[in-house]
Amino acid sequence: MTTDLHTLLRSLRVWDPEATDLPPFAPEGAPAEPLALFTEWFAEAVAAGEREPHTMSLATVGEDGLPDARIVMLHGADADGWAFATHATSRKGRQLAARPYAALTFYWPVLGRQVRVRGPVTSAPSEEAQADLHARSTGALAAALTGRQSEVLASTEDLVRASEAAWEHARRHPTAKSSTWTLYRLRPDEAEFFQGDSTRRHARLRYRRSGGSWTRERLWP
Repeated sequence: MTTDLHTLLRSLRVWDPEATDLPPFAPEGAPAEPLALFTEWFAEAVAAGEREPHTMSLATVGEDGLPDARIVMLHGADADGWAFATHATSRKGRQLAARPYAALTFYWPVLGRQVRVRGPVTSAPSEEAQADLHARSTGALAAALTGRQSEVLASTEDLVRASEAAWEHARRHPTAKSSTWTLYRLRPDEAEFFQGDSTRRHARLRYRRSGGSWTRERLWP
């Protein structure tokens, strides 16, 4: 049986009322800076049952000048920026080294919400990166110790051997260091909050950094 992609696409509906609650959003009452609103929306996504609200799209620019994107996890957000981690030797690590600017996108369909931030990216000190890694699971440490992210894999057996050795090392040495593991922080120049509306009169609020303060402006949907 052949799957008809177009038929499947036409059968889908955005924001099914049985699974989605589109809360009201009044941009004029939003906080003066984006971190406060992001924290509020993130907590509401968790409370609404969004299964992985901390997953986000990370967009970078490749060495060839073309865009690239993948899903990563948010490790924190504070006055220093939105944090995520990866190997400095990975594809995205190399891209960030060459062009230290990126964009993040969160999508929480249970509430019909998106958050987009973009700005310059910096690397945290190594000790912060290692502390971040050790605060995570044994599996996360094992994956970091396996290393070689984005390199060509010759065979599944090679991966299994390297992963098994890394898991054993992580269990025996829970504070083992990964020399290439890097914690990055994106400090937004711009942040946009999108709230879906059933009448398609979506609410969009954009924050733009201006010196030491933020400018807020509504956008047409």
